[in-house]
Amino acid sequence: MINLEPQMLQLALQGDDAAFSRLVETYQTPVYNLCYRMLGDGIEAEDAAQETLWRAYQNLSRYDRQRSFITWLLSIAAHYCIDQQRKRKHPVVPIDEYFEETAPDPAPNPERAYSQLDQDRFLHQLLNQMPPQDRAVLVLRYWHEFSEEEIASALEMTVSAVKSRLHRARLQLAKRWQTAQTQNLVPERNQHESPAF
Repeated sequence: MINLEPQMLQLALQGDDAAFSRLVETYQTPVYNLCYRMLGDGIEAEDAAQETLWRAYQNLSRYDRQRSFITWLLSIAAHYCIDQQRKRKHPVVPIDEYFEETAPDPAPNPERAYSQLDQDRFLHQLLNQMPPQDRAVLVLRYWHEFSEEEIASALEMTVSAVKSRLHRARLQLAKRWQTAQTQNLVPERNQHESPAF
């Protein structure tokens, strides 16, 4: 399969709106996924994804060609979501949607799927309780598989700051998970399933 991104990007940078629309079609799902994981609400995530893509379009002339386009796009999304989280006055209540990244099981097993869905919802609740920057580094690292250097670039931090924040955020999330387990708040796993971490 031929990678059309460089050609579409070049055309978009020259003002071709159709080429930018093709880039939007290519990247709208990862942008939405990041926004959903950071905001915890499907409608807010849709709005944030649209705002991200609009901001990218408005600032396309400022895009640094030395960076990956998706990294630049997701950094816009992450910053926008962090700003939105700071504006909130109420805690996030996650909606009943399933993480798209959950690997499908070749053998249908409704009980396992339901159990995994409950655990994913609970993990999302724990993520929503974390500070926006901590949530951002975790989402970029573990759901979008960004390297520490890419996270640093996306969030305008040093690599050492990313490493430190990742370490603290992982410890904080693990501590919250363990506390919830001791209080029997974590949804039960099937006997033969692997743990969430």
